[in-house]
Amino acid sequence: MAARIRVPSGFLLAAIYGIFAQPTPARLLWGGGVALAGLLLRAWSAGHLEKNRQLATSGPYAYTRNPLYIGSALAGIGFCIAGGRWWFFVLLGVFLTAVYWPVIRREEAHLRQLFPGEFAAYADSVPAIVPRLIPWRETRVQARFSWKQYRQNREYEALFAYAIILLFLFGKMFAMN
Repeated sequence: MAARIRVPSGFLLAAIYGIFAQPTPARLLWGGGVALAGLLLRAWSAGHLEKNRQLATSGPYAYTRNPLYIGSALAGIGFCIAGGRWWFFVLLGVFLTAVYWPVIRREEAHLRQLFPGEFAAYADSVPAIVPRLIPWRETRVQARFSWKQYRQNREYEALFAYAIILLFLFGKMFAMN
């Protein structure tokens, strides 16, 4: 169910955000920077991810099992800062908990089936959310970032969304003055 409501609820949150956001230059600068950090984490993650073909354990996956979702959360936090409403953080927290946590659990069950022994060892050593301080090095494959994987995973769409949201906030900021 969480996977089915992820996109429609995301659009609903975007509409609420668009109506109630109150960007200022300082909020936009700080929030945009935090959101950019999330976007960069997502990009780094996507460049190491070969979905359903190989268990991703290199790059950011050596620190946490879900760097894409952490990057999304960080981007969301950045846009909450840019939007200037405290309750945006509450909505984001509810959304992440209700939608992303079940999706993470389902994806991990899928990975346990695809890579039974390998995923068990990985999950025992690498936390689901809070990153390790030292990268996990038990993997047989130390893959490098791949722009091809970045493109195959269509992560450039997140870059476009980031740019559109920033442009919207800039426009709204100037329209409010």
